[in-house]
Amino acid sequence: MRIIGAGTRDDIVYVERHTFWTVPNLITVCRFLLVPAFVALVATEHPIWAFWVLAVLFSTDWVDGYVARRFNQISSVGKWLDPLADRLALIIVAATYVLFHIAPAWFVWAILVPDLALAVNAALLFHGSPELPVSTLGKIRTAVLMIAAPVLLLAQAHFSWARQLDAVCTVLLALGSVLHIAASVLYLIQAQRKAAAQREARRRRAA
Repeated sequence: MRIIGAGTRDDIVYVERHTFWTVPNLITVCRFLLVPAFVALVATEHPIWAFWVLAVLFSTDWVDGYVARRFNQISSVGKWLDPLADRLALIIVAATYVLFHIAPAWFVWAILVPDLALAVNAALLFHGSPELPVSTLGKIRTAVLMIAAPVLLLAQAHFSWARQLDAVCTVLLALGSVLHIAASVLYLIQAQRKAAAQREARRRRAA
């Protein structure tokens, strides 16, 4: 059973579409619309509802990619829209946690600074997305954060075991943040190598 690249089929020839109007892209947009709902629920002190919204948002992260591969609806828009929506969602979630004192301030900085560094690097080297494959380290990072972040909300509901849950989830957030920084460094190195290879290829064609 495939985990990374779920939905990939060997019986079709994939054709990249150059349009926004695909089912996976619409799923991405609908998922992202859960983000403002999550922020509103946290702001109005409804942690349990916010937990469920965030759990749905994070647990359906694979759906758009699966549909794109399963039904041959891969698009050039989806290649940058899906990761962009995921990155923005995570940054907004982290900022919301810090703003409402659910997580320490280092959480948002650990997410925001590496993402900004990658965005600037991509803009300078590729004038857009470098279209790098998702690394295993990136997948593990995402899994840790997507478990820790929603469950941390349950610690705000004043259960008898909320204090212990808060401590465990904070440790998991720290682990996820470290993995996020490590994955970002790896992507930065891969982008630099890809840009160098492209420059070398252009040099050889010009020679």
